[in-house]
Amino acid sequence: MARLKPALDCGCTESWLSVPHLMAKPRVTYEYSEAEDKSIRLGFFLIISGIISLFILGFCWLNPTLNNMQCKAANCTVLSLRHIAEMSECTFTCGADCKGTSLYPCLQIFVNNSQTNSKALLHYDEQQLIRNPKCSYIPPCERDNQKNSENVMSWHDYWKEEIGSQTFMCYINQQRRPDDALLKRAHDENVLLHCVLWPLLTLLVGVLIVLLTICGKSLAVRAEALQKMKYS
Repeated sequence: MARLKPALDCGCTESWLSVPHLMAKPRVTYEYSEAEDKSIRLGFFLIISGIISLFILGFCWLNPTLNNMQCKAANCTVLSLRHIAEMSECTFTCGADCKGTSLYPCLQIFVNNSQTNSKALLHYDEQQLIRNPKCSYIPPCERDNQKNSENVMSWHDYWKEEIGSQTFMCYINQQRRPDDALLKRAHDENVLLHCVLWPLLTLLVGVLIVLLTICGKSLAVRAEALQKMKYS
């Protein structure tokens, strides 16, 4: 009896065995080089720095700036100038470990403002208003009380003789301090812009560095895998 041969004897076995080899996908590995690792670390450092800077600047500058921007510009004219009997103290420095206190006369400048059409006490800026709300001007603190008095008197003469009844710009905050006027604003829109712009820019640059590094590595690995599949 003749021995039956397999019906399919056309190399199908070899073809079938080679299918897993064709269907298998090359293993994709994401091993970053030293330069790519440093780039990612730099990106995360910039992200963290941007977030921390945003919080610090927001706490130290943004809130005071927003409060200061509530001050509305007005036209002011001097009503009266006077010295009160009470002397005020200031702190001077004379070296790294040398500090002391001296005295200066308290000058009050009362103005009329067009914003509220009422009497207000003029201050040089908000910092001086907070340091001494009773006086209009705090001179640069000197050890000698006489020099402090001369500085205040020169400020008095400036307002009495040069300004007189002239109209000048001042700033009024009706919500917080309606009875006080500021000659200068310590912060403006530029400070607000810098408080937000630079931290956000640092944050975005960090995110961009991380994304570009990861995407570049992913594309390189995929291209290498396709190249291996093509020649395998």
